[in-house]
Amino acid sequence: MYDIITVGSATVDIFMDTGSKLFQKADAKGHVRGPFGSKILIESLRMDTGGGGTNTATAFSRLGLKTGYIGKIGTGENSERVLAWLKKENVSTEFVSKSKSSRTGLSVILDAKGRDRTILAYKGSNDDLRWSDINESKLKTRWIYLCSLVGKSYDVLDKISSYAKKKNIKVAFNPSSYLAKKGKRFLGNVLNNTDVLICNREEAQLLAGKEADIKTLIKKVHETGPKVVVITGGKEVVYAYDSIRTYCLKPNHKRVVEATGAGDAFASGFVAGMAKGNNIEFCLQLGLAEAESVITHYGAKNRLLKWSEALTMIKKQPGKIKCL
Repeated sequence: MYDIITVGSATVDIFMDTGSKLFQKADAKGHVRGPFGSKILIESLRMDTGGGGTNTATAFSRLGLKTGYIGKIGTGENSERVLAWLKKENVSTEFVSKSKSSRTGLSVILDAKGRDRTILAYKGSNDDLRWSDINESKLKTRWIYLCSLVGKSYDVLDKISSYAKKKNIKVAFNPSSYLAKKGKRFLGNVLNNTDVLICNREEAQLLAGKEADIKTLIKKVHETGPKVVVITGGKEVVYAYDSIRTYCLKPNHKRVVEATGAGDAFASGFVAGMAKGNNIEFCLQLGLAEAESVITHYGAKNRLLKWSEALTMIKKQPGKIKCL
């Protein structure tokens, strides 16, 4: 029996530090120009594994949960890189399938001065995941965490959420803007089967309308089906709603080194807290600790915390929580 199984993308991430060369200062109309047609010298280059499915699986495993990962990779060197990482982090790979027709997903992250990012994403084998790739008889878990999958792979999220509902498995869902743009009607079945929905403000507005008042917005998102809704805001305040009250978490001031994976870190911390039976206030603190650790280092996984480290960080520098 697993504590949690994540479903989502696996990629190899290539981080390129472009310093101040990538973008020029915005003009009077706010337009930003890039040096198209030019050769740009890279100051540093790093490779890591990424993707929402493997990022969150790593986080859950480090926090002490027995974790599995469902996803699709290719058959080359990058696929072995992904598998090696998962095994090193004690994440079960029994649900990982391989595609012979497409390559493992790849992202190129262009980090510019001021920590602005441009991400070039190749979905590759992540778009090839099918329900037939999954052995239902082995899906024995207390929680399932759904990341964003698009195209035909989205069918897996839809079907696995229904399976979880039938088997009394808790479901957490963290959609991307790609999915949120499809609207609440398209996502209706998954939303109805979701226990915890975590999204940012833009995604929330895509699901429930461009409502400015956060209390109204989060309640409208809640009406789409999830039992608990969390709306993140990057450096801004995080909100959570459980049908009774709205919680407000103010992050600490941290110097951002690199923000890739911060959303996955917060979401996995929050859900790990829920999976361990904690209240919403603690879950918010755990999510914040994870996110603030990740943004102060390079890479989406490099500074994900172990349980004891997270508790120490929460005690040392908790975020401020109040109810609206």
